[in-house]
Amino acid sequence: MSLRDILEKLVEKGAPILLSDRNNKDWEAGVLLERLSEPMLKRRAHFQPGLYIAEINDGGYLGTVLFKVKQKA
Repeated sequence: MSLRDILEKLVEKGAPILLSDRNNKDWEAGVLLERLSEPMLKRRAHFQPGLYIAEINDGGYLGTVLFKVKQKA
């Protein structure tokens, strides 16, 4: 599954969450869909609800955490 697929599903469900990047900046999924580059959106990723979105590396293992999941206040 790509990062784009994950973000689109979050937008579709209207999930009440924010995604925090490495700089601790919070984003809504829809904004990330508009702002991220095409290569970034095509990255293979895994969504662990309530915890994180992490990339899947070439070996098929979880790699870098791309976004931490936060509940909206």
